[in-house]
Amino acid sequence: MRKTVLLFLCLLTFTSLSARQKIRIKTGIEVLKAENFKPLEGKRVGLITNPTGVDNNLRSTIDILAAAPNVHLVALYGPEHGVRGNAHAGDAVTDAKDKATGLPVYSLFGKTRKPTAEMLKDIDVLVYDIQDIGCRSFTYISSMGLAMEAAAENGKEFIVLDRPNPLGGEKVEGNLTEDDCVSFVSQFKIPYIYGLTCGELAELLNGEHMLKGGIQCNLKVIKMKGWKRRMDYTQTGLEWIPSSPHIPQPVSSWFYSVSGIIGEFNYMSIGVGYTIPFQMFAAPWIDAQAFAERLNALKIPGVLFRPIYCRPFYAVYKDQQIQGVQVHIIDYQKAPLTDIQFLVAQEEAAMYPDHKIFGEEDKDRFNMFDKVCGSKQIRQLFSKRFRWEDVRGYWYKDIESFKQLSKKYYLYK
Repeated sequence: MRKTVLLFLCLLTFTSLSARQKIRIKTGIEVLKAENFKPLEGKRVGLITNPTGVDNNLRSTIDILAAAPNVHLVALYGPEHGVRGNAHAGDAVTDAKDKATGLPVYSLFGKTRKPTAEMLKDIDVLVYDIQDIGCRSFTYISSMGLAMEAAAENGKEFIVLDRPNPLGGEKVEGNLTEDDCVSFVSQFKIPYIYGLTCGELAELLNGEHMLKGGIQCNLKVIKMKGWKRRMDYTQTGLEWIPSSPHIPQPVSSWFYSVSGIIGEFNYMSIGVGYTIPFQMFAAPWIDAQAFAERLNALKIPGVLFRPIYCRPFYAVYKDQQIQGVQVHIIDYQKAPLTDIQFLVAQEEAAMYPDHKIFGEEDKDRFNMFDKVCGSKQIRQLFSKRFRWEDVRGYWYKDIESFKQLSKKYYLYK
């Protein structure tokens, strides 16, 4: 019996390892290791990273560079959530000392969003290694772009250790950011879903003079090996490290684009505060069954809605019994991610006109909503009739031209 159990466990382990290794990606840090860190040799290195900066064995890039005999790591720089991930969403990150390495940690998410000359004086090269989620309003790419500007202004080299875009390299949705909506959640004039890896995006920002004043930095991208544009993160074989507390799984990056925009308001819970962040739309006044039926009648490609009843543990409607729908993406390639939240808001407004989006209680959030959308037009057009058809043309007006532009910077097929 014991031998049978041991054999079963061995087979289970082998099957599990085989499944993990079916598709294998070498990220930028893996390629850098294979090159014996040659691009960093003889240079004083500053590293912008967080817990997602790991190799394929989940070892931190901080610890890898700190231990490499031919690398002189001298400083760390913390984006939103901090270098070790110990700061909550929106909370300021403070300057500190990293306990594991003893290195100074400079905050890029507090009073300072862009590295200062003083913060860069002891380095020769800034290295960026963060797993992003492929969405413009997620602030890591803003930190990357501002750090590129600082590197250019202070004569420092900038190296991106590339990682997969978890949404893949083919989905592009949303209008370009307009001048009056440029902010840390829409720092650059790119679509909401931009379909590039962080390395490709860095090349585009640099090549198209999108950094402040059209400045360009001395940029190098350490490319991945094995990644294809058609791959979403679930197809890479890589383990997922939460890129923020509410992005616990790779599919969470899909759903961030599904509900994150209207999540700027508190009139419906989007699952933040419950066990499925960004995957639901619920409120006390909603009839779950009727709402699900109405949304499924829209026949949104690749999407199904299921009635859900729950009591959030924190955030919107904490400790209240609410109901609504859970969003299920059954065909990722077909699903129009950003459309879903606006179609939900459309049907909610029709069913419950006393609770529709853009109510008087939401006015103090209009500005942030506009910044996340990258345009005031989205709110203004939608609020006329609460119909997505009135907005969709504007939302998608820049897509084809951006796709043509971004192809110049593709590093992968």
